[in-house]
Amino acid sequence: MQTEKDKYIFGVVKVGEKGQIVIPKEAREVFGIEPGDSLLVLGDRTKGLAIVKTQIFDSAVNDVFK
Repeated sequence: MQTEKDKYIFGVVKVGEKGQIVIPKEAREVFGIEPGDSLLVLGDRTKGLAIVKTQIFDSAVNDVFK
């Protein structure tokens, strides 16, 4: 569900016994997440977790070193 431009609520996920979650299909489609993609998990005790494609992170790092 899109709440505002470029802001979404994809629903609730449950953490399995092995700490795994399933990223909702709509979220995978919006962000172009495909099987085999690497994701970076970032955390802030106050703000929570963020998951980004490492491809985006790699691009940002490369821009810094250009």
